[in-house]
Amino acid sequence: MQTVQTFEIGHTQFLNPDGDPIAPLPERSDDRVGAISLYRSMVLTRVFDARSVALQRTGRMGTFASSLGQEAVGAGTAMAMLKEDILIPSFREQAAMLGRGIAIGEYLYYWGGDSRGSDSSGSPLDFPISVPVGSHAPHAAGVALALKLRNEPRVAVCMFGDGATSKGDVYEAMNIAGAWSLPVVFVVSNNQWAISVPREAQTAAETIAQKAIATGFPGEQVDGNDALAVWERASVAIEKARNGGGPHLIEALTYRLCDHTTADDATRYRDDETVSQYWKNDPIARFKSFLTKHHNWTKSEEEKLLEGCNKEVEAGVEAYLASTPLPVSSIFDHLFAELPKDIAAQRSLVIKRAGEGNDG
Repeated sequence: MQTVQTFEIGHTQFLNPDGDPIAPLPERSDDRVGAISLYRSMVLTRVFDARSVALQRTGRMGTFASSLGQEAVGAGTAMAMLKEDILIPSFREQAAMLGRGIAIGEYLYYWGGDSRGSDSSGSPLDFPISVPVGSHAPHAAGVALALKLRNEPRVAVCMFGDGATSKGDVYEAMNIAGAWSLPVVFVVSNNQWAISVPREAQTAAETIAQKAIATGFPGEQVDGNDALAVWERASVAIEKARNGGGPHLIEALTYRLCDHTTADDATRYRDDETVSQYWKNDPIARFKSFLTKHHNWTKSEEEKLLEGCNKEVEAGVEAYLASTPLPVSSIFDHLFAELPKDIAAQRSLVIKRAGEGNDG
């Protein structure tokens, strides 16, 4: 028997949990403005998450999926994208979406059941949140195909969790992306849990990154709690795709420090002692330490940043709470250019029962 092909999965980490370098740093590590922007994105996300959970717990918003402990994945990925690129997110990608310019109030609209939350003023071509697990991956492949056919130097970036890689939708999207060499980057936030199912029960694959190999393109691992590593490797993958190098998969190793959503109770399937160990890898504390040591980040700068993040979140919350809810009939507004008769009849019935007046 002869060896036909061999493969390797690389793993990238620049900073240890104390924020100290353990490998030669990339050039972008000297970009103080960029590093601060990346840090602010993570901090803003954490402040936003805490406020959102409070809104849900007090009955002013629907269920919510916090990204506590995973902020570096989304923030680093967004930093690597150009404005004209297109993000196709899952339901725990607020760090990426906030980094891409979605307003706080817009994000809250979504979890409050308002369709205006699916229309971002920051990056209007970015896709709305996808709650069905993995179903947005084929959409990302379709977007990438359109970009390729139009010869546009843009990249589709699709983000989802480790559980999504066990779905056929994701494999099919990756397969066609590889077959057609599409400009798409898949970023997997491997937080070790698909709701209550641990990563080791989902797949026998030693790494999730190696699943890309079966579909004909590279996959790699990155320390998902090292924001600098995510920023660097996502930048390399996205630029490669932009320049015709085809698709890429990044498995970002991290940990979900919170419940799956506010409808979940994670204490039913994991113990607090295990979770507490992962707090040592907090991506925000790690990057703050790096900023302090490498960029002379000061206490006054930290206080000013925290104040700014809190003000931005509170302004968004106030706008959300003060907004006038859309009429119930608005659920029909974005389905068809011209409503079919049966759907139009349903709309009329909804208007009548809701007492909205003239059905137009």
